Amino acid sequence: MERFTKAKSMVFPREVLAGHNVLTQVVDMCKRFNFGGIGVLVTGPTTGPVAAEKVSDELTEAKYEIHTIELTDATREHVDEAKALVKEVKAKFLLGVGGGSKIDIAKLAAAEMDLPFMSIPTSASHDGIASPSASILDQQTPHSIEAVMPLGILADTHIISKAPYRLLASGCADVLSNLTAIRDWELAVRLKNEEYSSTASILAKISAETIMRSASLIKPMIEESVWIAVKPIISSGISMSMAGSSRPTSGSEHMFSHALSQIAPGKALHGEQCGVGCIMMMYLHGGDWEEVRDALKEMKAPTTAKELGVSKTDIVRALTQAHTIRPERYTILGDNGLTPEAAENLAKLTGVN
Repeated sequence: MERFTKAKSMVFPREVLAGHNVLTQVVDMCKRFNFGGIGVLVTGPTTGPVAAEKVSDELTEAKYEIHTIELTDATREHVDEAKALVKEVKAKFLLGVGGGSKIDIAKLAAAEMDLPFMSIPTSASHDGIASPSASILDQQTPHSIEAVMPLGILADTHIISKAPYRLLASGCADVLSNLTAIRDWELAVRLKNEEYSSTASILAKISAETIMRSASLIKPMIEESVWIAVKPIISSGISMSMAGSSRPTSGSEHMFSHALSQIAPGKALHGEQCGVGCIMMMYLHGGDWEEVRDALKEMKAPTTAKELGVSKTDIVRALTQAHTIRPERYTILGDNGLTPEAAENLAKLTGVN
């Protein structure tokens, strides 16, 4: 018999704290992680006053030396700026305090500097707050880059509930779109003999189904809605570490989203586009696309081109180009993608156009 040699690495957060006013526990968490005395805090101009200043004050009072850097988009230049500050002050850990872009900057900087990193989201617009990958802009197009899993996640539901509701709805739509990502993965297993993790798939699916069941409870300015949503958003991110890739959470619907971002940059949020993509890809899979659409409507997430702020032509172009985004990742779009006629019919039949 041939000797068994298969091995796999999975890295998970050591600790996740989610709930009301958990930001006050940042010092205790840092101490439990034995963080060194000097840290770099990555934040933005909006999220600084909301949470970063409080985090910095709490840690400074506990005798940590915290150096704060305010950045905007998650670009390679901003990652390099964060790394330069880490080198200058000889930091021993990083904190990402803010939305997805600030967390992605800190996450990638930590990976490249081989330092521990803590995720402290002030909004929950996608599952990147708990994933081991970072979405970095290159010429305004996002690229997913392997980074590092947060050692700890501190999700204060009170703070997140104060963020624009659109961000939370986008995060929920992003997780809901796992439903088509999983179908794409299973299709690739059958047709391409791709490696598969049933555990990662189940976790991603449970996360999506939790959002689906709770759609009517997810509403603006209600902290309990954040509490309901943030747990599956975090577990969705963790499923990627189980899989060793983004497969359980990223399929044809994400490829559509990335194509649309190239065609119509800055019009809609990533999760919003993935939600609309999920409607159409679920139709192609022969699944209950109307259930997906209705859940998105219930959460007041976009379901049409108009609500995304893009044209019908943009949708059709994105559908025909989506298969080129990650050609190595087999999905329902196949190797050759959709024809313009098929794309137009798909968008029309599902009410997207």
